[in-house]
Amino acid sequence: MKTLYLECNMGAAGDMLTAALYELLDRQQKEDFLRTMNGLLPGVTVAAVPAVTCGIAGTRMGVTVHSQEEVSHDLPLGAALAEVHEHPHDHEHPHDHEHPHDHEHPHDHEHPHDHEHPHDHEHSHEHGHHHHAAPADIDRILDHLPVPEAVRENAKAVYRRIADAEAAAHGVPVTEVHFHEVGALDAVADVTGVCLALHLLGAERITASPVHVGSGQVRCAHGIMPVPAPATAYLLRGVPCYGGEIRGELCTPTGAALLAHFAAFFGPQPLMTLEATGVGVGRKEFPAANCVRALLGESGQAGREEITELVCHIDDSTAEALAYACETLMAQGALDVTTAPIVMKKGRAAAALTVLCRPADEERLARAVLRETSTLGVRARRCTRYVLTPSCRTVETAFGPIAIKRGEGFGICKEKPEYGDAAAAARRCGVPFQTVWEAAVKAAAEQEAPRG
Repeated sequence: MKTLYLECNMGAAGDMLTAALYELLDRQQKEDFLRTMNGLLPGVTVAAVPAVTCGIAGTRMGVTVHSQEEVSHDLPLGAALAEVHEHPHDHEHPHDHEHPHDHEHPHDHEHPHDHEHPHDHEHSHEHGHHHHAAPADIDRILDHLPVPEAVRENAKAVYRRIADAEAAAHGVPVTEVHFHEVGALDAVADVTGVCLALHLLGAERITASPVHVGSGQVRCAHGIMPVPAPATAYLLRGVPCYGGEIRGELCTPTGAALLAHFAAFFGPQPLMTLEATGVGVGRKEFPAANCVRALLGESGQAGREEITELVCHIDDSTAEALAYACETLMAQGALDVTTAPIVMKKGRAAAALTVLCRPADEERLARAVLRETSTLGVRARRCTRYVLTPSCRTVETAFGPIAIKRGEGFGICKEKPEYGDAAAAARRCGVPFQTVWEAAVKAAAEQEAPRG
């Protein structure tokens, strides 16, 4: 199975993902990619620039808008601390404006930017100094891009995730979300670039590592925000992620949205025969190599894989405590967690807790079960499971784009709408969930699924 693994040890951002994927393309695909990207939007130029981070050679994606390249204005630590003392803003941690934060107030543009092509809004160009764009404006831009339909639909689905995250982060309806940086032409190029590169690569399965989000605080128009920023944290729900000693915002909302949309699961690199490696380099200098790596290869026997099943019986826990444990285990990388009622010795009512995980995660999750539940022991057994090859496509409905999850193999094909997309659309449009679900099922039936 053609598998793509995204290594996010230094987070993820739009241009870094684009650069890493670009390196995996063959020569003709690279030419086609750059030609398409440079015909994408008036005044926007995209260039693949050789770069090095901590001695590792890779590519940095440079984006210019009307001949001006976005640059960062980082403050040295001493100056940052002095400004923090003078003003209630923390400038130590770099902030990237490629990624979307919903802003409704003017920016103070002296704050530092993050590790990809940060966007400096001190200069003026046609796509808008303090430009505001609603989600509908972004959809209109994407609808007219000269790219395959599947690329447009994936880009729109990514932006829909971003809009929902910004609405949730700021407590407003999605229709009231107004973007500054997300609406900028260079940010549109980032998202479209990732979607186009993945379309050209045609990987059957996309997986990713747990995501390093950075640490500390970041300053934006609303004031000082924690890392990860609220929208990023919303987008990373259910995704294993971690902080660390690196001070700064490593995972942007755009990077989080792209990973959440395309990655089938998050965990260690799967067993695979490696064919190519791509390195996408960011602008910022950190103690560790500031890059995203993309590894492409063939993994396992199609339709069959090894899995670990962790099981324990619990008779002294409340339903609420078990529910919390299940949520925590999923957040820590379990593939699935279930409970079932059982009867133990002496007629005691109990629950059987079953956790499915990758073999590499067995010990870590077994410890998590012991920590999060009242059980004194966990049984582990290795199993072989037969699986349908997963993929995802997006269909248009009257309620917006809805992702359709697909499983195929052994002469079998199954599809169903993505619950999160359907639920978000139902809330956004004020209609019953079942109405959105049925509309998505109908649209999927009418649209032939793309073949790999």
